[in-house]
Amino acid sequence: MSVRNVPLGDVLQFFNGKAPNTVENGEFVVYGSNGTIGRAVEFNNENAIILGRVGAYCGSVEICHDRFWASDNTIVVKPLPGMDLRYLYYRLKASPLRSYAGGAAQPLITHGILRSINVLIECELRAQQHIASILSAYDDLIENNRRRIQLLEQAARLLYKEWFVNLRFPGHEHVKITEGVPKGWERKSMPEIAEFRLGKMLDQNKNRGQPMPYLANINVRWGEFDLENLREMRFEESEIETFGLRYGDIVMCEGGEPGRCAIWKNQIPGMMIQKAIHRIRPLANVDYRFLYYSLFEKARSGSLSMLFTGATIKHLPREKLARVQIDIPPVPLMRSFMEHVAPIENQIDTLQSQIRLASKARDLLLPRLMNGEISV
Repeated sequence: MSVRNVPLGDVLQFFNGKAPNTVENGEFVVYGSNGTIGRAVEFNNENAIILGRVGAYCGSVEICHDRFWASDNTIVVKPLPGMDLRYLYYRLKASPLRSYAGGAAQPLITHGILRSINVLIECELRAQQHIASILSAYDDLIENNRRRIQLLEQAARLLYKEWFVNLRFPGHEHVKITEGVPKGWERKSMPEIAEFRLGKMLDQNKNRGQPMPYLANINVRWGEFDLENLREMRFEESEIETFGLRYGDIVMCEGGEPGRCAIWKNQIPGMMIQKAIHRIRPLANVDYRFLYYSLFEKARSGSLSMLFTGATIKHLPREKLARVQIDIPPVPLMRSFMEHVAPIENQIDTLQSQIRLASKARDLLLPRLMNGEISV
Protein backbone atom coordinates (compact mmCIF):
# COMPACT_ATOMS: atom_id res chain seq x y z
CA MET A 1 0.00 0.00 0.00
CA SER A 2 1.16 3.56 -0.72
CA VAL A 3 -0.47 5.85 1.80
CA ARG A 4 0.25 9.57 1.98
CA ASN A 5 -1.09 12.53 3.94
CA VAL A 6 -2.96 15.03 1.72
CA PRO A 7 -5.60 17.76 2.10
CA LEU A 8 -9.09 16.72 1.02
CA GLY A 9 -9.03 19.46 -1.60
CA ASP A 10 -6.39 17.41 -3.51
CA VAL A 11 -8.71 14.43 -3.98
CA LEU A 12 -12.27 15.81 -3.78
CA GLN A 13 -14.40 18.57 -5.25
CA PHE A 14 -17.29 20.18 -3.37
CA PHE A 15 -20.64 21.61 -4.47
CA ASN A 16 -23.56 23.23 -2.65
CA GLY A 17 -27.00 21.69 -2.49
CA LYS A 18 -30.20 23.62 -3.21
CA ALA A 19 -33.53 23.99 -1.41
CA PRO A 20 -35.82 21.16 -2.62
CA ASN A 21 -39.41 21.19 -3.82
CA THR A 22 -40.54 18.01 -2.10
CA VAL A 23 -43.61 16.06 -3.20
CA GLU A 24 -45.25 12.97 -1.75
CA ASN A 25 -44.53 10.52 -4.58
CA GLY A 26 -41.53 12.01 -6.37
CA GLU A 27 -39.20 9.80 -8.39
CA PHE A 28 -35.99 11.00 -6.73
CA VAL A 29 -34.80 10.86 -3.12
CA VAL A 30 -34.09 14.17 -1.38
CA TYR A 31 -31.09 14.24 0.97
CA GLY A 32 -30.85 16.61 3.92
CA SER A 33 -28.13 16.79 6.54
CA ASN A 34 -29.72 13.83 8.39
CA GLY A 35 -30.13 11.51 5.41
CA THR A 36 -33.23 11.13 3.25
CA ILE A 37 -35.93 13.69 4.01
CA GLY A 38 -38.44 13.24 1.19
CA ARG A 39 -38.95 12.86 -2.55
CA ALA A 40 -38.73 15.23 -5.54
CA VAL A 41 -39.76 15.17 -9.20
CA GLU A 42 -36.32 16.47 -10.26
CA PHE A 43 -32.71 15.62 -9.43
CA ASN A 44 -29.65 17.86 -9.15
CA ASN A 45 -26.94 15.24 -8.58
CA GLU A 46 -26.08 11.59 -9.09
CA ASN A 47 -23.43 9.12 -7.96
CA ALA A 48 -21.94 11.29 -5.22
CA ILE A 49 -21.28 11.66 -1.47
CA ILE A 50 -23.54 13.88 0.62
CA LEU A 51 -22.26 15.70 3.72
CA GLY A 52 -24.36 17.34 6.42
CA ARG A 53 -23.44 21.02 6.24
CA VAL A 54 -25.08 22.60 9.29
CA GLY A 55 -26.85 21.84 12.57
CA ALA A 56 -27.12 18.66 14.62
CA TYR A 57 -26.05 16.45 11.71
CA CYS A 58 -23.13 18.63 10.60
CA GLY A 59 -20.41 16.31 9.28
CA SER A 60 -22.71 13.35 8.61
CA VAL A 61 -21.72 11.28 5.55
CA GLU A 62 -24.03 9.52 3.07
CA ILE A 63 -23.54 8.10 -0.42
CA CYS A 64 -25.98 7.68 -3.30
CA HIS A 65 -25.15 5.91 -6.58
CA ASP A 66 -28.45 6.93 -8.21
CA ARG A 67 -29.88 10.30 -9.17
CA PHE A 68 -30.98 12.41 -6.19
CA TRP A 69 -31.70 15.94 -4.99
CA ALA A 70 -29.23 17.45 -2.49
CA SER A 71 -30.83 20.05 -0.23
CA ASP A 72 -29.31 23.36 0.83
CA ASN A 73 -28.33 21.80 4.18
CA THR A 74 -25.82 19.57 2.41
CA ILE A 75 -22.52 19.68 0.56
CA VAL A 76 -22.15 17.33 -2.42
CA VAL A 77 -18.75 15.67 -2.76
CA LYS A 78 -17.30 14.06 -5.89
CA PRO A 79 -13.88 12.48 -6.51
CA LEU A 80 -11.22 14.02 -8.68
CA PRO A 81 -9.87 11.82 -11.52
CA GLY A 82 -8.00 8.73 -10.37
CA MET A 83 -9.91 8.41 -7.09
CA ASP A 84 -12.57 5.83 -6.18
CA LEU A 85 -15.91 7.23 -4.95
CA ARG A 86 -16.70 4.43 -2.47
CA TYR A 87 -13.20 4.55 -1.00
CA LEU A 88 -13.49 8.30 -0.42
CA TYR A 89 -16.90 7.78 1.18
CA TYR A 90 -15.29 5.47 3.75
CA ARG A 91 -12.35 7.86 4.13
CA LEU A 92 -14.80 10.62 5.11
CA LYS A 93 -16.76 8.24 7.38
CA ALA A 94 -13.53 7.54 9.25
CA SER A 95 -12.74 11.26 9.66
CA PRO A 96 -14.09 13.40 12.55
CA LEU A 97 -15.51 16.05 10.23
CA ARG A 98 -17.79 17.56 12.86
CA SER A 99 -14.80 18.45 15.04
CA TYR A 100 -13.63 20.88 12.34
CA ALA A 101 -16.97 22.74 12.18
CA GLY A 102 -17.20 26.43 12.98
CA GLY A 103 -20.29 28.54 13.66
CA ALA A 104 -21.38 30.39 16.79
CA ALA A 105 -25.05 29.42 17.15
CA GLN A 106 -24.81 25.98 15.55
CA PRO A 107 -22.10 23.83 13.92
CA LEU A 108 -21.29 24.74 10.32
CA ILE A 109 -18.81 23.23 7.90
CA THR A 110 -17.71 24.94 4.68
CA HIS A 111 -15.91 24.09 1.45
CA GLY A 112 -12.84 25.94 2.69
CA ILE A 113 -12.73 23.98 5.94
CA LEU A 114 -13.15 20.67 4.10
CA ARG A 115 -10.46 21.40 1.51
CA SER A 116 -7.88 22.10 4.22
CA ILE A 117 -8.46 18.91 6.29
CA ASN A 118 -5.47 16.57 5.99
CA VAL A 119 -6.12 12.82 5.80
CA LEU A 120 -4.22 9.65 4.93
CA ILE A 121 -5.07 8.54 1.38
CA GLU A 122 -4.22 5.31 -0.42
CA CYS A 123 -2.74 6.49 -3.74
CA GLU A 124 -3.26 3.38 -5.88
CA LEU A 125 -6.73 3.15 -7.43
CA ARG A 126 -6.77 -0.65 -7.38
CA ALA A 127 -6.00 -0.71 -3.63
CA GLN A 128 -8.73 1.89 -3.04
CA GLN A 129 -11.25 -0.30 -4.85
CA HIS A 130 -10.18 -3.36 -2.87
CA ILE A 131 -10.56 -1.55 0.46
CA ALA A 132 -13.98 -0.25 -0.59
CA SER A 133 -15.15 -3.73 -1.61
CA ILE A 134 -14.20 -5.18 1.81
CA LEU A 135 -16.12 -2.50 3.72
CA SER A 136 -19.05 -2.57 1.27
CA ALA A 137 -19.61 -6.25 1.99
CA TYR A 138 -20.49 -5.35 5.59
CA ASP A 139 -22.68 -2.43 4.53
CA ASP A 140 -24.52 -4.60 1.99
CA LEU A 141 -25.33 -7.13 4.71
CA ILE A 142 -26.49 -4.34 7.03
CA GLU A 143 -28.69 -2.77 4.35
CA ASN A 144 -30.20 -6.13 3.37
CA ASN A 145 -31.10 -6.83 7.00
CA ARG A 146 -32.62 -3.36 7.37
CA ARG A 147 -34.85 -3.95 4.36
CA ARG A 148 -35.99 -7.25 5.85
CA ILE A 149 -36.71 -5.51 9.17
CA GLN A 150 -38.81 -2.88 7.37
CA LEU A 151 -40.92 -5.58 5.74
CA LEU A 152 -41.40 -7.40 9.05
CA GLU A 153 -42.35 -4.20 10.87
CA GLN A 154 -44.78 -3.33 8.10
CA ALA A 155 -46.45 -6.73 8.49
CA ALA A 156 -46.90 -6.18 12.25
CA ARG A 157 -48.25 -2.66 11.77
CA LEU A 158 -50.70 -3.80 9.11
CA LEU A 159 -52.01 -6.48 11.45
CA TYR A 160 -52.43 -3.90 14.22
CA LYS A 161 -54.26 -1.55 11.86
CA GLU A 162 -56.56 -4.31 10.60
CA TRP A 163 -57.54 -5.41 14.10
CA PHE A 164 -57.53 -2.21 16.14
CA VAL A 165 -58.07 0.65 13.66
CA ASN A 166 -60.28 -0.93 11.02
CA LEU A 167 -61.82 -3.09 13.81
CA ARG A 168 -61.71 -6.28 11.77
CA PHE A 169 -60.39 -8.36 14.64
CA PRO A 170 -61.29 -12.06 15.05
CA GLY A 171 -64.99 -12.29 15.88
CA HIS A 172 -65.75 -8.65 15.07
CA GLU A 173 -68.92 -9.71 13.25
CA HIS A 174 -70.56 -10.50 16.59
CA VAL A 175 -69.42 -7.43 18.56
CA LYS A 176 -71.50 -4.27 18.81
CA ILE A 177 -69.62 -0.99 18.22
CA THR A 178 -70.75 2.21 19.91
CA GLU A 179 -69.09 5.54 19.01
CA GLY A 180 -66.13 3.69 17.56
CA VAL A 181 -65.52 1.53 20.63
CA PRO A 182 -66.41 -2.20 20.47
CA LYS A 183 -68.33 -3.67 23.37
CA GLY A 184 -65.96 -4.94 26.08
CA TRP A 185 -63.21 -2.45 25.15
CA GLU A 186 -62.20 0.56 27.26
CA ARG A 187 -61.06 3.97 26.05
CA LYS A 188 -58.34 5.11 28.44
CA SER A 189 -56.05 8.13 28.68
CA MET A 190 -52.28 7.72 28.80
CA PRO A 191 -51.94 8.27 32.60
CA GLU A 192 -54.26 5.29 33.12
CA ILE A 193 -52.10 2.87 31.16
CA ALA A 194 -48.51 4.14 31.38
CA GLU A 195 -45.95 6.12 33.32
CA PHE A 196 -44.18 8.70 31.19
CA ARG A 197 -41.61 11.38 31.77
CA LEU A 198 -39.07 13.54 29.96
CA GLY A 199 -35.32 13.08 30.23
CA LYS A 200 -32.63 15.19 31.85
CA MET A 201 -31.74 18.72 30.80
CA LEU A 202 -28.23 18.98 29.35
CA ASP A 203 -26.32 21.51 31.47
CA GLN A 204 -22.56 21.01 31.59
CA ASN A 205 -22.15 23.55 34.41
CA LYS A 206 -24.70 21.94 36.74
CA ASN A 207 -24.64 18.22 35.89
CA ARG A 208 -22.78 15.98 38.34
CA GLY A 209 -21.96 12.30 38.53
CA GLN A 210 -20.52 9.79 36.06
CA PRO A 211 -20.55 10.29 32.25
CA MET A 212 -23.18 8.01 30.68
CA PRO A 213 -24.55 7.68 27.14
CA TYR A 214 -27.96 9.18 26.45
CA LEU A 215 -30.52 9.22 23.66
CA ALA A 216 -31.39 12.55 22.03
CA ASN A 217 -33.92 13.25 19.27
CA ILE A 218 -31.40 12.49 16.54
CA ASN A 219 -30.90 8.96 17.89
CA VAL A 220 -34.58 7.97 17.69
CA ARG A 221 -35.92 6.80 14.31
CA TRP A 222 -39.25 5.33 13.30
CA GLY A 223 -39.09 1.88 14.88
CA GLU A 224 -35.32 1.88 15.44
CA PHE A 225 -32.38 3.73 16.96
CA ASP A 226 -29.29 5.33 15.47
CA LEU A 227 -26.62 4.45 18.03
CA GLU A 228 -23.53 5.38 16.00
CA ASN A 229 -23.11 8.93 17.30
CA LEU A 230 -24.09 8.82 20.95
CA ARG A 231 -23.13 11.60 23.33
CA GLU A 232 -22.59 11.50 27.07
CA MET A 233 -23.58 13.65 30.03
CA ARG A 234 -23.12 13.25 33.77
CA PHE A 235 -25.74 11.43 35.84
CA GLU A 236 -25.73 10.90 39.57
CA GLU A 237 -26.57 7.51 41.08
CA SER A 238 -29.96 8.79 42.26
CA GLU A 239 -30.86 9.81 38.69
CA ILE A 240 -30.32 6.43 37.04
CA GLU A 241 -33.82 5.14 37.86
CA THR A 242 -35.39 8.51 37.01
CA PHE A 243 -33.80 8.93 33.58
CA GLY A 244 -32.66 5.38 32.71
CA LEU A 245 -34.18 2.96 30.21
CA ARG A 246 -35.43 -0.59 30.73
CA TYR A 247 -36.26 -3.32 28.24
CA GLY A 248 -39.69 -2.59 26.77
CA ASP A 249 -39.70 1.17 27.38
CA ILE A 250 -41.16 3.17 24.51
CA VAL A 251 -38.91 6.08 23.54
CA MET A 252 -40.68 8.98 21.77
CA CYS A 253 -39.47 12.33 20.41
CA GLU A 254 -40.94 15.35 22.18
CA GLY A 255 -39.69 17.86 19.61
CA GLY A 256 -38.57 18.12 16.00
CA GLU A 257 -40.73 15.31 14.65
CA PRO A 258 -42.95 14.68 17.70
CA GLY A 259 -44.31 11.17 18.03
CA ARG A 260 -41.41 9.42 16.30
CA CYS A 261 -40.85 6.37 18.48
CA ALA A 262 -39.20 2.99 18.97
CA ILE A 263 -39.00 0.22 21.58
CA TRP A 264 -35.87 0.06 23.71
CA LYS A 265 -34.53 -3.51 24.00
CA ASN A 266 -31.30 -2.99 25.94
CA GLN A 267 -29.22 -2.54 22.80
CA ILE A 268 -26.62 -0.79 24.98
CA PRO A 269 -26.61 -1.24 28.77
CA GLY A 270 -26.97 1.81 30.99
CA MET A 271 -28.68 4.04 28.42
CA MET A 272 -30.23 7.31 29.63
CA ILE A 273 -32.52 9.91 28.05
CA GLN A 274 -32.18 13.63 27.40
CA LYS A 275 -34.84 16.34 27.89
CA ALA A 276 -36.33 16.15 24.37
CA ILE A 277 -37.29 12.47 24.83
CA HIS A 278 -40.39 10.93 26.39
CA ARG A 279 -39.83 7.63 28.22
CA ILE A 280 -43.16 5.76 28.17
CA ARG A 281 -43.38 2.74 30.47
CA PRO A 282 -46.67 0.76 30.23
CA LEU A 283 -48.40 -0.33 33.42
CA ALA A 284 -48.97 -4.00 34.18
CA ASN A 285 -52.34 -4.19 32.42
CA VAL A 286 -50.99 -3.19 28.98
CA ASP A 287 -48.37 -4.98 26.85
CA TYR A 288 -45.54 -2.68 25.76
CA ARG A 289 -45.78 -3.91 22.15
CA PHE A 290 -49.50 -3.16 21.92
CA LEU A 291 -48.97 0.35 23.28
CA TYR A 292 -46.04 0.91 20.93
CA TYR A 293 -48.06 -0.03 17.84
CA SER A 294 -50.92 2.15 19.09
CA LEU A 295 -48.70 5.20 19.50
CA PHE A 296 -46.82 4.52 16.26
CA GLU A 297 -50.11 4.38 14.33
CA LYS A 298 -51.37 7.61 15.92
CA ALA A 299 -48.10 9.40 15.16
CA ARG A 300 -47.84 8.16 11.57
CA SER A 301 -51.51 8.84 10.80
CA GLY A 302 -51.22 12.44 11.99
CA SER A 303 -53.78 12.12 14.78
CA LEU A 304 -51.24 13.45 17.31
CA SER A 305 -50.62 16.64 15.33
CA MET A 306 -53.58 18.49 16.90
CA LEU A 307 -51.69 18.28 20.22
CA PHE A 308 -48.45 19.80 18.92
CA THR A 309 -47.26 23.21 20.08
CA GLY A 310 -44.80 25.61 18.43
CA ALA A 311 -44.98 27.55 15.19
CA THR A 312 -41.72 26.49 13.49
CA ILE A 313 -40.34 23.65 15.63
CA LYS A 314 -43.14 21.34 16.77
CA HIS A 315 -43.32 19.88 20.28
CA LEU A 316 -45.45 17.34 22.10
CA PRO A 317 -45.24 18.42 25.77
CA ARG A 318 -45.92 15.98 28.55
CA GLU A 319 -49.28 17.57 29.41
CA LYS A 320 -50.40 17.13 25.78
CA LEU A 321 -49.21 13.51 25.65
CA ALA A 322 -51.34 12.88 28.73
CA ARG A 323 -54.43 13.71 26.67
CA VAL A 324 -53.85 10.89 24.18
CA GLN A 325 -56.49 8.17 24.42
CA ILE A 326 -56.00 4.51 23.57
CA ASP A 327 -58.76 1.94 23.00
CA ILE A 328 -57.82 -1.07 25.12
CA PRO A 329 -59.25 -4.43 23.95
CA PRO A 330 -60.08 -7.35 26.27
CA VAL A 331 -57.05 -9.27 27.54
CA PRO A 332 -57.64 -12.38 25.35
CA LEU A 333 -57.70 -10.29 22.17
CA MET A 334 -54.59 -8.34 23.17
CA ARG A 335 -52.85 -11.61 24.03
CA SER A 336 -53.85 -13.08 20.65
CA PHE A 337 -52.32 -10.06 18.90
CA MET A 338 -49.10 -10.50 20.88
CA GLU A 339 -48.95 -14.18 19.88
CA HIS A 340 -49.15 -13.17 16.22
CA VAL A 341 -46.57 -10.42 16.61
CA ALA A 342 -44.05 -12.31 18.79
CA PRO A 343 -42.46 -14.36 15.95
CA ILE A 344 -42.09 -11.17 13.89
CA GLU A 345 -40.47 -9.37 16.84
CA ASN A 346 -38.08 -12.31 17.36
CA GLN A 347 -36.98 -12.17 13.72
CA ILE A 348 -36.47 -8.41 13.97
CA ASP A 349 -34.38 -8.82 17.13
CA THR A 350 -32.18 -11.42 15.40
CA LEU A 351 -31.64 -9.20 12.36
CA GLN A 352 -30.87 -6.17 14.55
CA SER A 353 -28.31 -8.23 16.46
CA GLN A 354 -26.66 -9.20 13.17
CA ILE A 355 -26.60 -5.53 12.16
CA ARG A 356 -24.86 -4.56 15.40
CA LEU A 357 -22.24 -7.29 14.96
CA ALA A 358 -21.59 -6.36 11.33
CA SER A 359 -21.40 -2.66 12.22
CA LYS A 360 -18.92 -3.38 15.00
CA ALA A 361 -16.73 -5.47 12.70
CA ARG A 362 -16.84 -2.81 9.97
CA ASP A 363 -16.03 -0.02 12.42
CA LEU A 364 -13.03 -1.95 13.73
CA LEU A 365 -11.70 -2.48 10.21
CA LEU A 366 -12.46 1.00 8.88
CA PRO A 367 -9.72 3.09 10.56
CA ARG A 368 -7.12 0.33 10.19
CA LEU A 369 -7.75 -0.05 6.48
CA MET A 370 -7.81 3.71 5.97
CA ASN A 371 -4.57 4.32 7.90
CA GLY A 372 -2.69 1.52 6.15
CA GLU A 373 -2.39 -0.62 9.30
CA ILE A 374 -3.87 -3.63 7.46
CA SER A 375 -2.45 -4.59 4.10
CA VAL A 376 -4.84 -5.48 1.27
